Amino acid sequence: MSAGPVTDTAAGPAPAPALELRAGALRLALRPDLGAAIAGLWCGALPVLHSTAPAALAGARPSGGFVMAPYSNRLGFCRFRWAGEDHRTAPNTTGSPHSMHGLAWARPWAVLASSAGAAELELRHAGDADWPFAFVLRQRLTLMPGALKIDLVFVNTDARAQPVGLGWHPFFARRPGSRLRIGVAERWEPDPATALPSHPVPQAGIDAAVADLAFDHCFTGWTGVAAIDDEALSLRLSAPLSRLVVFTPADKPYFCVEPVSHVNNALQRADPAAHGVRSLAPGALMDLSFLLEITPRPTP
Repeated sequence: MSAGPVTDTAAGPAPAPALELRAGALRLALRPDLGAAIAGLWCGALPVLHSTAPAALAGARPSGGFVMAPYSNRLGFCRFRWAGEDHRTAPNTTGSPHSMHGLAWARPWAVLASSAGAAELELRHAGDADWPFAFVLRQRLTLMPGALKIDLVFVNTDARAQPVGLGWHPFFARRPGSRLRIGVAERWEPDPATALPSHPVPQAGIDAAVADLAFDHCFTGWTGVAAIDDEALSLRLSAPLSRLVVFTPADKPYFCVEPVSHVNNALQRADPAAHGVRSLAPGALMDLSFLLEITPRPTP
């Protein structure tokens, strides 16, 4: 997907309330007006992601998934320092002292183009209390008979260099046989008092049933591929990244495996770049792709 010309942050076309993509047995319902959230992804009648009818979706959290930008996970106590200047962000999650997952999930997106199997959307941000820098973010979702591909292009339209991180937050449908097989090297342990990452410890990969896991962690040394299997589907999630967040709440009908470009709360570390934060000059771009391959298991 080309970034195309980006010269200002004027409002684009009005967001569409819902879109539906189809390819083979796959069907995807999208809500551009609710943070471009995926309301549902089905293989036949079987939900691949945590899915609901698009008209019933009340917000991006939880949904089938959404894009995270210009940062992922928690930004500690809604503040950061960049290029010698202190910045604040607005609280955006009830019950948390931190701002979460950037702002792309909480804003309406404009639909630039759509067809039976693809949609291209755009979010223009002028800088405000949620994020002080201007940017344009474009997203292209392509549904194929056996896969979903998401392409992102982030363009810095601000007059200043800005810090950028991107990610995808899918909520996978949880079934009794759900299992993860993921190659990682380290796990960031959270501070119990703040839920912010404290220090990394060795992690010899993940190969276990989701029911046996209790993760809300960022992992580093990811191989770029995650296998997600259950009794009905075999999934393969891949991205050209080395960091991954895994969230396995015991009391929810979903779990999350989230490819991200930086460590949680990286903006507050002494060297954000060492933990994945990109510094984008005015006019520069960052692009990223995610691929979810979906294979039904043979019926016994």
